[in-house]
Amino acid sequence: MVRIDFIIIILAILTGNECESSSLNPAASRPNIVLILADDLGYNDVSYNGATEIKTPNIDRLASEGVIFSNGYVADPICGPSRAGILTGRYPARFGMSSNFAYASFDHKHGLPVTETTFATRVKNAGYRTGVVGKWHLGAAPPFHPLNRGFSFFFGFLGGAHDYFKVDVTQSSDNDGLVPLGENKGATGFTGYLTDALTDRAIDFIGSPQAAPFFLYLSYNAPHGPLQAPEHLIKKYGDIVDEHRRLYLAMVDALDQNVGRILEALERSDHRDDTLVFFLSDNGGVYPRRSGKDNRTWADNGQLRGGKSSLFEGGIRVPFLGSWPARWPQGETYEPMVISLDVAATAYALAGVYAEPEYPLDGVNLDPFVRGQLTGRPHEALFWRKWRRETDQFAYACRVGDTKLVKDTGGGRPMLFDLRSDPGETQDRFSEERDTAVRLARLWNNWNQGNMRDRFVPGLLYRQKLRDFTVEMAKSRDAYTIAPFQILLNSDD
Repeated sequence: MVRIDFIIIILAILTGNECESSSLNPAASRPNIVLILADDLGYNDVSYNGATEIKTPNIDRLASEGVIFSNGYVADPICGPSRAGILTGRYPARFGMSSNFAYASFDHKHGLPVTETTFATRVKNAGYRTGVVGKWHLGAAPPFHPLNRGFSFFFGFLGGAHDYFKVDVTQSSDNDGLVPLGENKGATGFTGYLTDALTDRAIDFIGSPQAAPFFLYLSYNAPHGPLQAPEHLIKKYGDIVDEHRRLYLAMVDALDQNVGRILEALERSDHRDDTLVFFLSDNGGVYPRRSGKDNRTWADNGQLRGGKSSLFEGGIRVPFLGSWPARWPQGETYEPMVISLDVAATAYALAGVYAEPEYPLDGVNLDPFVRGQLTGRPHEALFWRKWRRETDQFAYACRVGDTKLVKDTGGGRPMLFDLRSDPGETQDRFSEERDTAVRLARLWNNWNQGNMRDRFVPGLLYRQKLRDFTVEMAKSRDAYTIAPFQILLNSDD
């Protein structure tokens, strides 16, 4: 049974939610929408954020032609739940998702719940041409396939990671990193480097002569492991001593080059001005959660504390850009906090569609805020919830203004930080500002009332349970054995 933290127990009487989303008003024009998602990209591994070991001129160009969301967050610090939040516009805790799905093509319950509507479905119904290229990670069984979740075109893979150079059909089906790629309802291979191959298909989708506006979800798996890159890019970073870091930077370089190819494709097809491009990472860069047991130190989150899977800033605050040359300002930084859930809400508004009342969006339409029509903050508060299997407890966080309450591990009490003066979360102010901590805890409790209990077995545990089950099935095989029998004949026969 999950033990609830003491600061949550004492708050039995809850106040009303202090943050409300802006209403979704259809925009006058309907732009194309391109969502470019990086995977495990470090906050400080793009040069517009201060990277020194790598230059990312194409991502920087996107920043100069649009808006930098300097306080841009994701709804979860790991891949699957974060992507689920992006596509639904709802906190993954709303539908009980706190962990990655395993690659289980036979399991019709292990994936993004079919009760949740992706914004691809809504904009498709409104006349958009919809395509997803790259990593899916929201369930491998047929009910969860992209073609059943609002997309008319799919090229990519259903699992959470893939080899960057090959497929291998001789491997076990649970080794999803080597399975063939999916192409709509079929299967295929690829040539060259996977990041390039994904971009090739995305460019084909952009260049289609159809007149309808389009939504492209370009879901890269770079720079997620395995750490693999073209040899010429690895040599480019030959002065980097650490092998993992060298490979990782080569992967980020390839990612940046392919972002440039997408921008060029939009220009060639005369779509750049009327296309809203979002770029962000699904979570922070990897870092070692358990000292001495995990050497994943190749990403750089700068001064931000923690990284992937953490509710400290390094896990949930990510590079986040939006660019729409015909409508949004260029070369500006937007400081109020935003979250990846806002991508869906913005798409809903610009496409002129609405969410179902029983499944309200948690995101906010960013368009009027970016253009200065609304001068307030998109969000008064943001929330996170993460089940820690190792302690059987929830980690949690709440940010209101510049103040953040966070408990990232199972033990001890929560911590309170002023992110404006202490973005690295080094100076805990809980003891001095306990009343503030209690106020944020009330807000978190009120938000959590609308959430579901976690309902999915985490991917790694899922595979272990499946292996245990098959072992037990083998042990019980005698129960299914039919004993041999003997034919008895009468002597008269």
